[in-house]
Order: sequence, then C-alpha cells, then structure tokens
Amino acid sequence: MVKYSIEEGAVIDGFALDKCVHHGGMATLWSATHPEIGLPILVKIPKISEGDDPAAIVSFEMEQMIFPRLSGDHVPACYGTGDFSRQPYVAMERIPGDTLYKRIADLPLAYEEAATICEHVAIALEDLHRQNVIHHDIKPSSIMFRPSGAAVLIDFGLSHHAQLPDLLQAEFRLPYGTAPYMAPERLLGVRDDPRSDLFSLGVMLYFLTTGERPFGEGETLHAIRRRLWRDPVPPRKIRADYPPWLQEIVLRCLEIDPAKRYPTAAQLAFDLSHPEQVTLTARSAKLQRDSLYAVLRRRFNPPLTRLSEKSELARQLASAPIVMVALDVTQDSSELDDAIRVAVQRILATVPAARLACVNVLKLARVAIDKTLDEHGNHKHIDRLVTLAHWAAPLKLDEQRLSTHVLEAFDPADAILEFAKVNRVDHILIGARQHSLRRSLLGSVSAKVAAEATCSVTVIRPSRVAIDASLVPEEAAASPD
Repeated sequence: MVKYSIEEGAVIDGFALDKCVHHGGMATLWSATHPEIGLPILVKIPKISEGDDPAAIVSFEMEQMIFPRLSGDHVPACYGTGDFSRQPYVAMERIPGDTLYKRIADLPLAYEEAATICEHVAIALEDLHRQNVIHHDIKPSSIMFRPSGAAVLIDFGLSHHAQLPDLLQAEFRLPYGTAPYMAPERLLGVRDDPRSDLFSLGVMLYFLTTGERPFGEGETLHAIRRRLWRDPVPPRKIRADYPPWLQEIVLRCLEIDPAKRYPTAAQLAFDLSHPEQVTLTARSAKLQRDSLYAVLRRRFNPPLTRLSEKSELARQLASAPIVMVALDVTQDSSELDDAIRVAVQRILATVPAARLACVNVLKLARVAIDKTLDEHGNHKHIDRLVTLAHWAAPLKLDEQRLSTHVLEAFDPADAILEFAKVNRVDHILIGARQHSLRRSLLGSVSAKVAAEATCSVTVIRPSRVAIDASLVPEEAAASPD
C-alpha cells in the first residue's frame, strides 16, 4: 500500500499539492494543480492521525459517497477521490473568493441584502434537495458565491443522501453538526427531513439581520435541547425597525415543529424574493417570547415525539410544489376561467401543501408610450391584481398559499417563462387562446410556453359542459393546445 507524504510538492494521483489554505477540525484544504485540469483545484484531506476525532473518518466517507454524485452551479465540481486503502482525499473545483463567514464582521447586514443572500442559499438548497441530499450543516462558513451571484454549498461530510447508507446515523448516537444552527428534530435522530436545512437557514437569516444567534452560542447537549421547547427572542425585540415580513419568514423557519415551517426551500425562496406577497400572521408582530405556560406545555407535551418518521425526501418535495396559473384577464371567457379554476382545484386537492401563484402579463407597446390608466381611468396594474384575486377567491386558499402577480413585458410568453424559471415553478396552467387570425399568424402564447418551459405545462380549453366553479366535477375538460 502506497503512503503519501502530505506536504507541499507532494503528488497524489496526479494532483500536485501547493499550499495548505485551511486547517479545519476534521480536514485540511490544499491548493493543487493537475496536468489535465486547467482550473484552480482544492484537495481536501481528512485528519486521521492519533488523537483526531473518529467521526472525521465517517464524515469523510459520507462526503466521498455523496459529493461525486452532485452536479450543477450550486456545488463545486468534483475532480476525483481517493480511498482509505491508499490516501483518502476529495479533489474539487476551487471557488474564487471567501465564504460568507467573512461577512460576520459587518453584521448586522441591511435587511434587503440579507434577504437576497438567503434567497440565493434557499435556491441552492432546493437544487440540492432535488438531488436527494440534505446538507445538515448550513452556516456562513459552508456557503460561497460564484461571480454570477449563485450560492455554492460546500462541506458534505454531515449530509444525508436519501438513496445511500447513512453512516453517521448508523455509527453515532449523538447528532453531529454546528450547535447554534442545528434543527431541534436532529436531537431526536431525524436526519431525513429537508426542513432541517430550512431551520438552519432561518438561524442564519436571524444572525445576519440582528448580529445575534437566536439560540446563543451554547454547545452543550442541554443547551441544544432547550430549542425543543423554547422559542427565540423575536427579531423586532432586538431591532425596532425590523420589517414585519422578514420576521414572519424568520420565525416560520424557526418553528419547532417542521410541519409549521416552509414545506420546501423553493417556497422559502419565493417569499424572500416577493416580500410584498408575504402573508403576515401573529409571528410578524411578536415582541416577546412565548409565555411560560406555552413553554411548559411544549416541555411536557413536546410537539416532536417521534424518533424517526420517514419523510421521504422526494415525496416531501413533490407534496409542496409551486403551481403557476397564467391568466389572460383581457379575454371575456368565463367558461375558460372556470375550466382553469377546476383544473387548479384538482391539483390543490391532491397536494394540500402546494403554493399557487396567479400571474397576468400587462403587454407593453413596442413603439407607443404606455399609459398606466385605462380608458375608464382605472389603474391597469392594480385593476388586474384585483381581478386575479377575484378569480382565485372561490378556491378559498389560505393566504400563505396564494400570491398574485402582474408582470409588464413586450412578450407575454417570455415573461411567463422567465417568472417560472426564476421562481422555480413546478407546474404551469395556462388557457388556450381562442382561434383568431392573429393566432394563426403569430402562434399562441400557450404553445410557446408549452414548448419552452422547463417544468410541466397544462394547457386548458373550455369545457363543453357548464361548470360550477365551487365544485370539482369529474366532467371538466383539460386538453393540450
């Protein structure tokens, strides 16, 4: 068995080590080069000497299993791994710049900046979760950013992969992670719930905007267990100008019961990018922590009693999609409106955690100057928002599951496609345009959306049967355009 000397100039499987750029608790990071890779490289090598934490070995095994399976802009590219029989390592893309940890000296950050940062991290988490991985160590030092602004997640040694053995859970009884950011269910052995990452992101958002961690710095098991029944000080208690919409988001992320948090990272990112659409509840106005009675009730009747109730990552994501309805309010077609509403009702009935975004495009003129008022003196944008809300009213959705948006664009199809992409929409429902000369010459918006969307698209035609919009009849028709 070949044993490599870990020092400057050493060559491991073609990777030439340059300088040690970081000494971590479980591993060291080296800058490196490779003759066949013309990009900056980092080589991560675990600490497995006498006296080092044995969890470092198991953690590194997990990283070696998970990291090469990941892809996309939100993780570094993996260039190679080495096993423990010779020299364990992971060679990866070196992301330029520093981790988010460098910004701690600047805290608290401006609210808008912190929300944007965490929106990008939520987008990265959504992508990671769709690859069957829960990170379990979201914190500033685990986050970097590409020059494009895309968040990059690093350090997967504590992660859980839904389709791989979980060695950390099998070999250790105590949870491993960074104590101030750890979700309460982790103390009960739950490692398969993606909402644990949303709790950690909520801790980070709280920290970035207040300069304080919601549960302090305590790292003892007793200190961590307190979050099973103790809520944090509301941010508005720390900063009087804290926006209610932001406190609503933060405290929802920090709910003890995962079922009360955002169901997916995509829905969290949606709220962070649309603060005006955030539905305010009692969370947004809190100035004090929960009463002693509420704390004692949770202490002796805990909301989290299961040790491991399988959440099945893929099922959790599928149960909370973002559904977009593109409505043309300029067409007087109650039959089409009713048919679309019935199709939406059916979807919402099967996925109760789905979020609905009702969208209309206010088409701009390419040559003439656009007017904000119509011929009756009504504000076009506001009038359409009211129309969208009126259309959605029969659905009787909880306000937290519904938002309305009027987009302004030259090309309605492009606007719909861009909205769906930016907001990570899972399913678009759009009505088929009525037959006309313009459609035959230029093509329909629905056809372009169906052809170019990166998500599922359902094109709805009016039913031949009258529809009662308050019901969900089996006869309602929905056919492709």
